[in-house]
Amino acid sequence: MKRVTGIGGIFFKARDPQALAAWYRKHLGIDVQEWGGTVFPRTADDGSPDGGMTVWSLCGDEKFAPGTASFMVNYRVADLAGLLAALRDEGCEVVGDMEESGFGKFGWVLDPEGNKIELWEPPRGQ
Repeated sequence: MKRVTGIGGIFFKARDPQALAAWYRKHLGIDVQEWGGTVFPRTADDGSPDGGMTVWSLCGDEKFAPGTASFMVNYRVADLAGLLAALRDEGCEVVGDMEESGFGKFGWVLDPEGNKIELWEPPRGQ
C-alpha cells in the first residue's frame, strides 16, 4: 500500500492568529484569508495548474492537541482507512476517529516525539 503521496498543508500554532496573519501578509506577502490561511495551487512540471493544492494556515491550540509541537504537517494519502488500520496494527498512536467532509477524509497520528500529524485523503479528482 502506498502511504504518503505528498504534502497537503502546514499549520502553525499562533497565540494571536490575526496579528500573526497580518505579519505574514505585510512581510512575506502571503494572502492570508479571513479563515486564517491561504491555498497555494499546485502545478504540473510545465507550470500549469494540476488541480491540487497546499494549504498554509495559522490556528489556535485546539487543532494541535494532544500534540506538543507548534506546527502540524498535513500529508496527502491515497487510502486513509487502510493507512490508519496499518498504523494501528504497527502500534502507532492514532488520535480520534477518521472524519469525512466535503474537503475529503482526515485522520491523525502522533509520532514518537509527540508531534501530531494530519493525514488527508482528498476527494476524488484533487
